[in-house]
Amino acid sequence: MGLDEFRVDLRRHRQFALDSCIFIYQIEANPKYVAWTDMVFSWLAEPRSRAFTSAITMTEVLVPAYRNRDQKLLDNFYGFLSTYPNLQWVPVSLEIADVAAKVRAQHNLRTPDAIQAATAIHAKATGFITNDSKFSPMPEFEAIVLDDYV
Repeated sequence: MGLDEFRVDLRRHRQFALDSCIFIYQIEANPKYVAWTDMVFSWLAEPRSRAFTSAITMTEVLVPAYRNRDQKLLDNFYGFLSTYPNLQWVPVSLEIADVAAKVRAQHNLRTPDAIQAATAIHAKATGFITNDSKFSPMPEFEAIVLDDYV
């Protein structure tokens, strides 16, 4: 598969949930994935598009910048993450925590991944863009795994 197939799969959905790695690849301009993440964020800029991500994404993406004391990277992350159109940040509520516990028990996911999946379910996202195939067997949404297209 490739970019054309990825574009078709993006167009089949109106609401996505986004995994943390999508933001990391975009901000760091990861050479292997940036063409795909560029497409995701171009799609997200369209008025009819909506995406959701868990507040835990912020935790996951900021760690390297804090670890390296890289203020410029922190500023880039905050600027990008907090202002992107049609992107909704979803706090971890008791309801999401409960769904995450069920998802974790059923699919043997780590807690951050279960929270991401529960956020997607809570938001009624029809697709979840990730690079982790462990989300593929989830019946509540279609997992769009970047490595399947690269």
